[in-house]
This record gives sequence, structure tokens and C-alpha cells, in this order.
Amino acid sequence: MGLVTVRTAAERLGVAYSTLKRWVHNGQVRTTRTEGGHHRVAESEIDRLMAREQPEKARVRPAAPDEAIGGLSARNRLHGFVDEVRVDGLLAQVRLRVGDQSLTAVITADAVRALKLRRGDDALAIIKSTEVMIARSGEWDSREPRRKPRRARA
Repeated sequence: MGLVTVRTAAERLGVAYSTLKRWVHNGQVRTTRTEGGHHRVAESEIDRLMAREQPEKARVRPAAPDEAIGGLSARNRLHGFVDEVRVDGLLAQVRLRVGDQSLTAVITADAVRALKLRRGDDALAIIKSTEVMIARSGEWDSREPRRKPRRARA
């Protein structure tokens, strides 16, 4: 369990230092105190806050067809925030947090620089695919097709 300062936690959460301090004093954020009386925030608490706050952000800013990208034919748009950016050579891996789910995209390093993507930024995933697979949870290994039940004869 790693502990970080309140200032570092505020940066990672994308909120002001004073806002996080207020949350600490109101009891909304659990902290550990050092011997000197300073607050430290656990990594798990930061993860909890990020998961809790994101769904509200998604509701506040829904996808609008008149945005600058409104001319695209893709209709599957997911609003979220950048959780992680890894650049390696010509490619970059971007992990987007959408509610309590995570979406990973591999794009060019040039695109990351052009978009100026940083951790904590609001972002939009636009999904265009010719194939989408759907599965029912709990039935991952079911290989037999379902049969219709027979009617009872009268």
C-alpha cells in the first residue's frame, strides 16, 4: 500500500489541492497521518475516488452531434478521461477510463503529441468497427446452441 502526499493525490485526481484538503477535512477522503501530523493518501483511496467520480463526469458531458467531430460517421462515442499514456517509438498506448471500465487504444506517437494527451485529460473514444461480438456473462464456455422448449400436447 503506497502512500502519497495530498498535493500528489490532488494532481493525480485532477482536482485542486485546496479541494482535496477540504474533502480530507470533511471526511470524504480517508488518509493516514504521519508522526508529524501530515496527511497521506493511499493508492487504493485514489483508485476509489477515480472510479467514484468518473461516472458523474460522463453524465455531465454527453456526446453531442454538433461537436467539431460531428461530421464523422461513427456513432459509438464514449466520453472518459485519460488514465495512462505510454509512448514507445512510433506508437503509443492510451488507456481511457469510461465509468468503471477501461478502454485501451494503440495510436501513433505523433497523434499523442498533436492531441497533447496527458493523464487526467478528458477524452473521447470513437469506435468504428465492422465486427462486434457479444457474449452473455456466465456462459463463456457454452458451445451448444440453445434449443427452443417443446410445447406440451393437449
